[in-house]
Amino acid sequence: MRKFSDLFNLHEGEDDKAKTLESVKKNIDFKGANLWILACAIMVASVGLNVNSTAVIIGAMLISPLMGPIVGAGFALGIYDFTLLKKSLKNLLNATLVSLTVSTVYFFLTPFKDVQSELLARTSPNIYDILIAFFGGIVGVIAVTRAEKGNPIPGVAIATALMPPLCTAGYGLATAQWAYFFGAFYLYSINCVFIGIATFLIIKYLKYPAKKQVNERHERQVRLIISFLIIVMLAPSSYLAYTLYREQQFKKNSDSFIEANFTQKGYTVVYKKTDYKSAPKKIELALLSKRFEKNEIANLQKEVNQNKYLSGAQLLIRQDSTDRFNSLKGDILSQIKNSENEVSQKDLRILQLEDQIAKNTFDNKKLLKEAVIIFPDITALSVSNHDVVTKKDSIIKVTGVLFSSSKDIGKADEAKLTQWLNERLQVKNVAVYRDK
Repeated sequence: MRKFSDLFNLHEGEDDKAKTLESVKKNIDFKGANLWILACAIMVASVGLNVNSTAVIIGAMLISPLMGPIVGAGFALGIYDFTLLKKSLKNLLNATLVSLTVSTVYFFLTPFKDVQSELLARTSPNIYDILIAFFGGIVGVIAVTRAEKGNPIPGVAIATALMPPLCTAGYGLATAQWAYFFGAFYLYSINCVFIGIATFLIIKYLKYPAKKQVNERHERQVRLIISFLIIVMLAPSSYLAYTLYREQQFKKNSDSFIEANFTQKGYTVVYKKTDYKSAPKKIELALLSKRFEKNEIANLQKEVNQNKYLSGAQLLIRQDSTDRFNSLKGDILSQIKNSENEVSQKDLRILQLEDQIAKNTFDNKKLLKEAVIIFPDITALSVSNHDVVTKKDSIIKVTGVLFSSSKDIGKADEAKLTQWLNERLQVKNVAVYRDK
């Protein structure tokens, strides 16, 4: 039993408690270099969210110093140092305000304000974010209290993700989308609170000495505050997690229903839309050729209502000539036609270019062999078409011929070569030049 307990002994490898506390106090302050690093990290994270780059966002999380005051607050609660707690919370507030200001200014000025998937992921926190923050916080504070810090801290910075929610909150402020602001700021608050609570628990477990003797009343007040914060964070996030679970089940069961009742029966579904958030929930379909009678649709609706996760959803099959199915069908046919036209235009352009290349290409190897029979002194020959532009902006087509010879062939032979090439190439514009 003793050996088993040794496996989970956190005191082994622990750093000196006074030294650890001093290190924590140093990382609380947000001024000078720390403030500059924070502002730059927020800017990097904002750009990452804006361009939907996961790598850039991870980089910003690694360089952010935001963990300092949060861990400091947890330490302060654990040792009942209310002066340290006040200082930690003050610095955390300053860091939060600076971060919100920088991200809001960036998103206000940037011309690219589309909502990307990385940004959307930070607007709907749930119970899983609490678990990540809590267990990430435990890893973080254990690493802080070790004599050898190791490499967990960068991983904690990435997992708990303090920067992206703040940047998303700044996006919500800049674009006046309050749902994004409150959702993202709630996620940020969850991370801060549960990292702090995890720190508090580990500090109590490691028996860090209290700064001053604390009576039972103060201890009870601290426990009540922590319990209140846990409830405040847990209740909404648990509800959001349950809602997310129901939405995922709705989509999953909708797909299974469509697969079983339409796709497997050979009906081609050309349009599918599920809407969990509408009242009532909707499953909307359009099929390529199959038309359903009213009694068939009623039977399908009954099947929808019998499903635990689809119950109450309205099944809409778009098939009337006056509804949007015809419009959708027209759009599909129009798209196909446009695609065919694009392909035809591309094919025509390719043929034109091929024809142009063919007109400007000569079999120089064959021409050289023929020319040598008539003019034995010629050693090299090149023929190509050229557009010659005159001062009057007119264009003259010229077939240029460049040749080399072992000796000067003379003007008479050069004229004879020109005449032969005009006949051989079926042109009247050959210009012959000797490479000297």
